[in-house]
Amino acid sequence: MKALITGGAGFIGSHTADLLLKKGYSVCVLDNLEPSIHPRREKPNYIPADAEFIRGDVCNRADLEKALNGADYVFHFAAYQGYRPDFSTFAGINDVSTALLYELIVNKRLPVKKVILASSQAVYGEGKYECPEHGIQYPPPRTLAQLEKGEWEIKCPACQLAMKPVPTEETKTNPHNQYAVSKYCQELYALSLGRRYDISTVALRYSITQGPRQSFHNAYSGILRIFTTRLLTRLPPLIYEDGKQLRDYVHIDDVVRANLLVMEDKRADFEVYNVGGDKPITVMEYAGLFNKVTGKNLQPETPGVFRFGDTRHIFSDTSRLSKLGWRPEIPVEEMIKQYLDWISTQPDVTDSYAEAEKVMKEEGVLRTVK
Repeated sequence: MKALITGGAGFIGSHTADLLLKKGYSVCVLDNLEPSIHPRREKPNYIPADAEFIRGDVCNRADLEKALNGADYVFHFAAYQGYRPDFSTFAGINDVSTALLYELIVNKRLPVKKVILASSQAVYGEGKYECPEHGIQYPPPRTLAQLEKGEWEIKCPACQLAMKPVPTEETKTNPHNQYAVSKYCQELYALSLGRRYDISTVALRYSITQGPRQSFHNAYSGILRIFTTRLLTRLPPLIYEDGKQLRDYVHIDDVVRANLLVMEDKRADFEVYNVGGDKPITVMEYAGLFNKVTGKNLQPETPGVFRFGDTRHIFSDTSRLSKLGWRPEIPVEEMIKQYLDWISTQPDVTDSYAEAEKVMKEEGVLRTVK
């Protein structure tokens, strides 16, 4: 059996390739070696020699058709992400590539057994809350005016009372930034076309995934990579808002187990699953764990800066996936340790945050409380 992994030179894709090969599958990797992730445009040395590698663009018909040759399974992981306001790029890569994938499978009558789509927790927007007066709420995004006042918490849309964030299940989506909209659109293409043409499809909505090989070149997102690169330049962790935001984190090995589980289990066909951590923690608590693992005592900076488009609290309910026999196993401390161990072996680590910060400020993504 052969599996194609688009974006297979990336973080989640390359680890998925490792486990597939270990389990006896043959693997084809399609990747354009995007310079924001692979600045030298070279195939990473962690790509196994026994995996077929095609350097190509997932939006290029000829490249994708070549990569699909003989594929029984497709892991569609290639995607554009970040916070920059180049909105059309998100649609032009994420959504077009997904439509093209199904177009080729259908029109070329390719015998693909299943497509596993990498989606994101971002499709939930501000997530799920409970108001003491009005019950469960799925609030709209915070306004710029609210954020500029430093009013971080979300209030009930009906009564303006404070609400309690609760785990978000798969039934309600509410995307509110360009990345989230593009990921949800990918889901709509994949699941709608998959059902129509009887191509088994699964969408996995990943929480914040961490571990070795997470690129340290892209400083636009990723708490662990930002904290780590600042540490290497003797700078303290920089925290947006007030650091009380709740998030859940999941280790790459747990994610990869979920990927292969839904590939091999027919119960997952045409379903959507959250893949997340075992419990939420605040960003400030994460900084404390980072200091504990590193043995440092760097006081986090909270300069009243925020990213316009961030969610306040978001953490996923993974009970549906647990019914298939999956659960997260690796704690946050181990995620941090493994990433630090890996990054210590890399020859070209630089702090790219300063340049990313400059760009985000210029483009109105990164803003300061007035």
